[in-house]
Amino acid sequence: MKDSMLSSKITPDHLNRKAVVYLRQSSLRQVQRNTESCRLQYALRNKAKEWGWRHIEVIDCDLGSSASIGASERAGFERLTASVAVGEVGIILNREASRLSRTDRDWCRLLEVCGVFDTLLSDGEQVYDPNCMDDQLVLGIKGTLSVVELKILRKRLTEGMQAKAERGEYRKQLPAGYTWDVNGKIVRDPDERVRDAIALIFRKFREIQSVRQTFLWFHDQQIELPVTSDEGRGKSIVWRLPKKSFIKAVLENPCYAGVYAWGLMPTKLDYVDGRVTKRRVRLADVRAAKVFREGNHEGYISLETFEEIQGMIRRNCLSQTKGERTGAARDGQGLLSGILRCGRCGRKLYVAYYGKSGTAARYICRGEYESGGKYCVAFGGSTVDKAFTKELLRVICPYGMEAGIEAEESLCRHEAEKGKAVIQRIRQLEYETTRAFEQYNEVDPRNRLVAVELERRWNEKLEELEEARRTLGRIEEDRRPLTEEDKGRIAALGERFSDVWRSDQCRNSLKKKIVRTVIREVIVDLDDQSQKLTFVIHWQGGCHTSFHMPKPPSGVGRKTKEADLEIIRKMSIRYCDADIARVLNKLQRTTATGKRWNQLRVATIRGKYGIAGHTKNVEDPNVLTLAGAAKYLGVSRTTIKRLVCEEVIENRQTIPWAPWEIEKSALDSENIGRIVAGLRKTGKLASGGKISKQQELLFQNM
Repeated sequence: MKDSMLSSKITPDHLNRKAVVYLRQSSLRQVQRNTESCRLQYALRNKAKEWGWRHIEVIDCDLGSSASIGASERAGFERLTASVAVGEVGIILNREASRLSRTDRDWCRLLEVCGVFDTLLSDGEQVYDPNCMDDQLVLGIKGTLSVVELKILRKRLTEGMQAKAERGEYRKQLPAGYTWDVNGKIVRDPDERVRDAIALIFRKFREIQSVRQTFLWFHDQQIELPVTSDEGRGKSIVWRLPKKSFIKAVLENPCYAGVYAWGLMPTKLDYVDGRVTKRRVRLADVRAAKVFREGNHEGYISLETFEEIQGMIRRNCLSQTKGERTGAARDGQGLLSGILRCGRCGRKLYVAYYGKSGTAARYICRGEYESGGKYCVAFGGSTVDKAFTKELLRVICPYGMEAGIEAEESLCRHEAEKGKAVIQRIRQLEYETTRAFEQYNEVDPRNRLVAVELERRWNEKLEELEEARRTLGRIEEDRRPLTEEDKGRIAALGERFSDVWRSDQCRNSLKKKIVRTVIREVIVDLDDQSQKLTFVIHWQGGCHTSFHMPKPPSGVGRKTKEADLEIIRKMSIRYCDADIARVLNKLQRTTATGKRWNQLRVATIRGKYGIAGHTKNVEDPNVLTLAGAAKYLGVSRTTIKRLVCEEVIENRQTIPWAPWEIEKSALDSENIGRIVAGLRKTGKLASGGKISKQQELLFQNM
């Protein structure tokens, strides 16, 4: 009965085409471990031979590829579908529906194509014809079960993992510095060198307050860090100079704060270019993770310190899409950059740089400028920074002695940290060198192939050990214990803190760090009548102080020429800042400081003088430019210029070199239509107009 059913479905036409055996497993791990499943799928080739096929193709390039929703495109499945669509396939053999697809979309598409081109499907036992209603129903049920099965399995696995994670028992890959003990608990790594290296990352970041600068410090000092590696068998710790991404990953991992977190990177589905794609997204707030167990294990830092570090990282990011940011402390001018806030609109002030060398800072609040208005507050930075420095030094100078003592301790601690890291590396290399020697010593000398390799490894370890000892020697030579005289000098610097602040050795980045350490925010407002600035300082301890000062005069003796302002006023009614700058440069006009005009400089002047403007040209459907008129009539720009010069077409210009303005209605006249028709017919322009005396000027001012 079964053979008769097969013979009725398999026709000579099917046998004349090829049979395709399609193989798939969801992951490389399944391919490596579930070898029996692979063998059974390959065995379908023999079944196709029994049924009479001679041309059999095996598609196995999708082994290790997922077929679930959002998975990457499967090259083998696309190749199979394309072969069916050109009528080359008589039958598709596959162990079960889940191998072909785990989504309704792919399953239905394949069945539809198979039905159109009369292609059979088989699981090795039954043959299904998509054009047969009963077989189509069975295939539809199998496809639905395949989709539902995946969702059920995933739901069970996820719920099981989450339940274990809520107890802190789900074993995941731990970051460097932690390991699982025999009781299934997370404990700090027993290797002292690993623990000290991880702790050093957090200490240095809190001192430097920048991920990039922390990364550069480790490279400058040539201090290696422990990194989890897949080299060899299983996971292991290797020591190498860190990447910037490693430093950031350590600082953002709540595990180091004693937190067991699960679900920090959920999977999101997106619809891109007609396909559903999956991507992993890291949660902005670690507390939003599905499992967040505080105090689960011993941390390298407290949870409060961890949250403080996350705040530093967020403030250092200057991405405009993520809200207001302070930015990392850099060496540029603008002592109050990142902490000034406008007392009128509440926005943060940003720093713009001017001057011949482009280093003169100016604080600006955008206000309503982006929507065509003007800036709220704008003033020069140099004078304000000096006045603010006086107020700052007045408050913190009494603490100079404490700062001097802390500087002494910090200097000693810095030298000790560097030396300790090298000493621990030497101890590790001494152990590895001894182990390499023991391996070499135990090998049979007659087995030269093995002995040579072990000798090479031993020599490499000896060289690394010698280099580490030389490095320690250089550190010991450079290290000089602080004498009583040195301590006295440091204490004196604390007493003369203001002199230290004004010293050339005190970089602007250091000054900004000091400011941000003691000050949370500064609110600034301007009295329009008296032109006085009021600063309210919010100190970190919760106290508030204020001071007043006259607004620094801007551009004294270097004002924008009235003629330039008139051009900007006329053109800003319709044209954008870029076009205004182009016209000013064509007229060989310069700014008050003698520079060429550009879009930013025009925008700055508009904001300063309260001139409304536009980011794009204001389009008028009844007025065309030179290019617009040429396109409207379907002629060249030269033709339009000649018609204007012969006064056949009238054009306007706000000022010389400004874009032409031609009325659209003038181009719809019968005379223009006759001239254009004649030009297309004869190739000659016969306008009948007169030659203007100012023809040359018009061509220059196009």
